[in-house]
Amino acid sequence: MSKILIIEDEKNLARFVDLELKHEGHETAVYGNGRQGLDAALAEDWDAILLDLMLPELNGLEICRRVRAVKDMPIIMMTARDSVIDRVSGLDHGADDYIVKPFAIEELLARLRALLRRVNSMNASNQTKQTKLTYRDLTIEKENRIVRRGDDIIELTKREYELLLTLMENVNVVQDRNELLKKVWGYDSDVETNVVDVYVRYIRNKIDKPGEPSYIQTVRGTGYVMRS
Repeated sequence: MSKILIIEDEKNLARFVDLELKHEGHETAVYGNGRQGLDAALAEDWDAILLDLMLPELNGLEICRRVRAVKDMPIIMMTARDSVIDRVSGLDHGADDYIVKPFAIEELLARLRALLRRVNSMNASNQTKQTKLTYRDLTIEKENRIVRRGDDIIELTKREYELLLTLMENVNVVQDRNELLKKVWGYDSDVETNVVDVYVRYIRNKIDKPGEPSYIQTVRGTGYVMRS
């Protein structure tokens, strides 16, 4: 089941499309006002948006532009304006497809299915292209920003994750505290080097096993390393 947002001010058409989508098993929401539709589009994650061009308060092109500035959800534009320049304008503003009114509902549903298949295929492809780093039984999936110890997911903060990632990308290479500060906190950071020690302790508390050597070894007077 997909979540579909319908932004359309023609009540009869909006109702008809809404019923057909629900019959297909989708979850839907309908807005007939451009500004309210934009707020809904930005407030939640939708699998697709069906967007009218001519709307009260805010037109479809502006909605499309604003949504595209922050989100990458599929958009099908629905409009009675069928000139080439109108189609090009809609696509240039970020629409993925363009259907002219009046249209057969079967065509709209077919276009939506095709678009959702393409997006799902791309998402599945991206999920299979994970760059993985492994150290002992620790694994980092870089694109997903997931850390696992065996089959268990380890919950890390953003800074903890970046520090562990840096150490795992440099196995057997000692990382001194100043270098870790630059890589994890940034060149302009004014934090003290002892913050590295604090965060290493946080990570150890989450990934180390009682009674076993720590994954992260301390190099006295220098910094830290993960040794194979």
